[in-house]
Amino acid sequence: MLQVGLSFSSCPEGTAIDFPSDKSGKQSRCNSVLVNSEEGDMEAPQGTISSPPISVVITSEAETWDIDASSCMGSGQFVDWDKMPELDQETKSHREILSKTTRELKKLAREGYWTTSHSLRAQAYHHIIQHIPCRLVTPDALVYRDVAIRLFGKQNVSSHPLPEFLEGCFMPTYCLTREGTTAVKKILICIGNLFPDITYCPILPAIVTLLLHYSEDEAQCFDNVSHLIACNDSHISYIDQSFLAHKASCMTFGDLANKHCPTAHRLIASASENVSEVYSEWLTWLFGELPFDYAIRILDVYLLEGQKVLYRIALALLRQYKLLVTSRELEVTDIKGDLQAFMQNIREHMTVDKLLERAFGIRLFSRKEIWLLQMANRKALLEKGITMVQRRQSFHLAVDMLKFSSTIVTAQEMRIIWSWIPERFSLFPPVLLFSTSDDGYSLQRFYSCCEGYEPTVLLLKTTREEVCGAFLSSDWNERKRSGGTSSFFGTGECFVFSVRPEMERYEWVFIKKPELTKAVPRSPRQRSSSLSSPTDISSSPNGHVASSNHLSVPVLQRGKVRLSPFLAIRHFLLPSKTASMFMSGTQEGIIIGGGGGQALCIDADLLHGRTEHCETFDNPPLCEENFQVQLLEVWGFQNA
Repeated sequence: MLQVGLSFSSCPEGTAIDFPSDKSGKQSRCNSVLVNSEEGDMEAPQGTISSPPISVVITSEAETWDIDASSCMGSGQFVDWDKMPELDQETKSHREILSKTTRELKKLAREGYWTTSHSLRAQAYHHIIQHIPCRLVTPDALVYRDVAIRLFGKQNVSSHPLPEFLEGCFMPTYCLTREGTTAVKKILICIGNLFPDITYCPILPAIVTLLLHYSEDEAQCFDNVSHLIACNDSHISYIDQSFLAHKASCMTFGDLANKHCPTAHRLIASASENVSEVYSEWLTWLFGELPFDYAIRILDVYLLEGQKVLYRIALALLRQYKLLVTSRELEVTDIKGDLQAFMQNIREHMTVDKLLERAFGIRLFSRKEIWLLQMANRKALLEKGITMVQRRQSFHLAVDMLKFSSTIVTAQEMRIIWSWIPERFSLFPPVLLFSTSDDGYSLQRFYSCCEGYEPTVLLLKTTREEVCGAFLSSDWNERKRSGGTSSFFGTGECFVFSVRPEMERYEWVFIKKPELTKAVPRSPRQRSSSLSSPTDISSSPNGHVASSNHLSVPVLQRGKVRLSPFLAIRHFLLPSKTASMFMSGTQEGIIIGGGGGQALCIDADLLHGRTEHCETFDNPPLCEENFQVQLLEVWGFQNA
């Protein structure tokens, strides 16, 4: 457990200490006394939270903090104004602006309207957060004052540990003074006391720190953070509060990076043995590495749009980083350090306005689809037994370079293929299900070996030494639902790829062009059943569809309703059926991809095949159009 000593001294009534004037010219005053001790001369920590004792300023809670158009930020007692960004102008009518609809406020936040006035941003934050629906019993400012007095206020000297959920977390200070950093730690300690269910929350110190810049006092800052923690809006999420939830979010970002930033993802996969470890830093990029004026603009839109907007901004940063690496023409040896330096020096590469413009130009799928993906990632973590912080994060190195053996691809090639597949499946090592070398060239044997496994990776080598394949999201057993006739099944997570002579992946066409499709409208009953419990998932065997070899999406504990798979076709209004022909199997052969041609078609003897451009994946031929099969393998996922 981390320890931080908070030394307090009672303040004689009427004693006042003058603080430096803020940029509005006002003199800041508060009834307080700074405890002078050997520990009191320490600088506020700039990086990871550590344990040395720090000095604490006791501020009178009776102090009022009025904001008007002429003030900068009231007393500004916790802010070093020399570090704060200059303002463009002061806005006169705050009340008129804050009476706008949520849609209008989102537009203003995206355009940077809050940057015109510190007081406007302060009022906007409080107004927006107080309108967030949250649990009926949520600790507020009054509760904070009572708890703070109980914990800190009546003892001459006291030492309180920071909550365990902050161990190893990054704590930026931005533009706060030493007293402001102390206030942040007091708030975090009270959160630990009043929200005992929080077990892991690395984003929390940065959120508290940023909000304190624009809060009347500690109590108001705590009140606003409590609303974010206790938010129960079924359509928006803010703060992950467990390692399971946090890790699932990191995996979800990895999935999105894989789909929306394929070249950057390939760079990370080639430069790092553990791709997941790189993506686990994505929130620290935003709230930790970026300068204050960038982080605060991100907070502007985050409070109105939730976690989805953070995914967009992090993806935009990743794209810009790849452009930088390409322009430098240098080999990246330390990908994590290089990304960290890029974020810290972001002003050299793009303005915050350009960053947000590019972020909102990235078309993601609906919140429901992203939530389904996140729930599926949680289920995979539960199946893997990863629910607490892992001291050694080696569980993502699924492809063992020494033990892996294939007659078609090398271990390094398999690692690259494994980096393409959804994060929740890449947790598990590959297991060989079928091989023509061992099982012969029999379609019936192919089906019997592969049925009961979901998903699978198909690899084939032609007699001309070309190598290609497909990631198939559904069990081949589903072909039986059509009664022996040819029909397509699968989800939008399927993709095809070539390995030799060139390595390239071709995903579902709508991943790159989501604007071509629309989400199917849901009834109120569907809405309540699918999104009413985004945090409670079951790890029971009922979460599997057909067998223990299925790494499927989770089952909600409440009502035991099985969630739809991520990118299921029934979620979308597609312009044509030919754009969703993922996989099909009959006694005559197997087909992968359709519409205007077939990405892969292999006949019943598994010896001859054809590859063409198809509408489902918008791919070129994966090898010579008419080919003979030399070897074919199917790999599953060892769910252990």
